[in-house]
Amino acid sequence: MTVLLLLPLILPFLAPVPARRTLDRLAPATALWVLTASALALAGACVAALGALVLTGLLKLPAFAALGELVHPLRTPSDYLVLPAATAATGALTVSAWTLVRAVFRQTRAFRSARAQADRRPAAGDLCVIDSPDPDAYALPGRPHRIVVTTAMLRSLGPAEREALFAHERAHNQAGHHYFLAAAELAAHCHPALRATRDTIRLAAERAADEAAAEVTGDRRLIATAIARAALAGHASPSTRPDFAPAATTGPVPQRVAALLAPSEKRSRTTRRTAFLLVACTVLSVAAGTTGVVDFHHEVEVAQGEEGP
Repeated sequence: MTVLLLLPLILPFLAPVPARRTLDRLAPATALWVLTASALALAGACVAALGALVLTGLLKLPAFAALGELVHPLRTPSDYLVLPAATAATGALTVSAWTLVRAVFRQTRAFRSARAQADRRPAAGDLCVIDSPDPDAYALPGRPHRIVVTTAMLRSLGPAEREALFAHERAHNQAGHHYFLAAAELAAHCHPALRATRDTIRLAAERAADEAAAEVTGDRRLIATAIARAALAGHASPSTRPDFAPAATTGPVPQRVAALLAPSEKRSRTTRRTAFLLVACTVLSVAAGTTGVVDFHHEVEVAQGEEGP
């Protein structure tokens, strides 16, 4: 049982490399779904495994064994393995929960501040212009969706580049990319190895918005120029937007520009491949975690005298 529960804690360390390959081999919008689903599944299996390890350690203690109505000792590997594993799992869950709660409060404050600032300004459709010396532009979720752009950013771009930037941010809002970014942030708090996958998900969201904006404008080079100039203008400027509010200037911009300017035949060839390694890693982690939890539940029922060994 304990060995199976350790697999979901180890396998996420293998995810970053196949996650990057997934983005390279699938269309960005498709890769975004695959990456986010895999990250959530890996995170869920990790939390379930940690929870089972914590309960295993607790039920080895007489007070909790009595509380759990155990009439027989819980069958586990040696206490020299179980108790340290349970202690480490308790610490990991505590740290993850604490950092997640702090992040939720911080991001909630940032979102409320950004939303209040946008709502105080007159909007032209979904566009909200904020007077600021710091170049910035981002898609703000909520009701209604807003595209927030500062006056400094507008001065940094030409008319055509502004429209390209707006098309990019509208693509974020229309596709609900803030949900994907929030899910990636949640997964990253469940296992430290998933932070690299979170960054790949953020890049996938930007790539998906780049492609959608290029389809709307019909000019891939214009989109590439717009995001490059926007990134150059805003690279040294502080931003108070929440992390789940996507912006055209985030991520490795040179890589995004190269993807937009890549020959079309290369793009069509890479979108037909699948990311088998990431899927296999995710399935194995979920299967191991599920089997370990089911086995743990069976052992608890045996210890309670409800089932035979």
